[in-house]
Amino acid sequence: TVYGEWTKKAGIARIEPGKKGLQAGVKTLIWDDISVNSLAKAKNADVYMFSKETFSQPTEFYVANASLENAKQMTANAPDRAKYTWSAGTQLVDYVSDKGDTLQGALFLPAGYVKGKKYPTVVYYYEKTSQGKNAYSNPDFPGGGWQPAMYTSNGYAVFMPDIVYKMDDPGMSAVWCVLPAVKAAIATGVIDESRIGIQGHSWGGYQTAFLATQTNMFKAAAPGAALTNMVSMYDLIYWNSGGGNMSIFEASQGRFKGGPWENWDSYLRNSPIYHVKKVNTPILLLHNDKDGAVDFTQGIEFYNALRRLKKPVVMITYKGENHGIAKVENRKDYAVRMMEFFDHHLKGAPAPDWWKNGVERADLEDHLGTRAFDQED
Repeated sequence: TVYGEWTKKAGIARIEPGKKGLQAGVKTLIWDDISVNSLAKAKNADVYMFSKETFSQPTEFYVANASLENAKQMTANAPDRAKYTWSAGTQLVDYVSDKGDTLQGALFLPAGYVKGKKYPTVVYYYEKTSQGKNAYSNPDFPGGGWQPAMYTSNGYAVFMPDIVYKMDDPGMSAVWCVLPAVKAAIATGVIDESRIGIQGHSWGGYQTAFLATQTNMFKAAAPGAALTNMVSMYDLIYWNSGGGNMSIFEASQGRFKGGPWENWDSYLRNSPIYHVKKVNTPILLLHNDKDGAVDFTQGIEFYNALRRLKKPVVMITYKGENHGIAKVENRKDYAVRMMEFFDHHLKGAPAPDWWKNGVERADLEDHLGTRAFDQED
């Protein structure tokens, strides 16, 4: 299979022996604005199988001869697809980071998109995500709560920009990449610059929390399972494995040159908790009490600081849940609350009571009962 890094197109090509000398040639058999995977040959026949998909067209498998001409579709996945409305299409947005990196973002148009109309938009990221431009988005309830097709089906544009990182600055790297990316996306005429929200989970949750401390560009932010204090997190345990967190900071996503003792200013500069006074963006914070990847105390620190400073914040915790939400009823609850949160701040819908007034602990059971989802909802 072949892939265009800057077009996000994909296909299948065959390397053919050269007719003269040893130089081989390449014959393109399939090349389109799609995602192509799972190429395989039958063991005892000149028959090939492969799959194709787009953001709004589910993965389907095909069989064909060696030329891949007249491929026959063998599957009919997502038979209930017609029940949903789907994105009107996708666009690539080119931009340059504040540090000079040439990058791209994938912009997903809302269903029923009308050219010239500007739409509320949710920006989602996790390091590099633009390669997901043609990845099928199944309308379900994932453990991190984010489902792009749910938003494009409900009048939102979705923008997924790439982030590249500079050593000692994982938080600032998001600022240097995401802000120019969003400005470039606004220039397409699709996005309403006054109605933009941000969402991310885990490392993306960290980027969301940090961005909320650095800019007032966004009208709502929903960080999930966010790392918020680089200093305190460094010495905690990654409970899902039982190991320490040091390697995350020095040899993985943190990208720090050493621990906080050698690099104090960088750890503070990139920790949301130390910039919390600058937050003006309403925040919907998710952190579960049994999170074995990003310790629950990271969410508590951020929430308590925001509350102390009278910032607009609500924290959601699903008791017994880990880094991702496992129970279907909790996944649905979080997805619906997140949509209510963005609908209020980006679409002007009435504030949900749980956001406006909170929920007293004594009333929590009744509150959850009235919103309960079962497996069939």
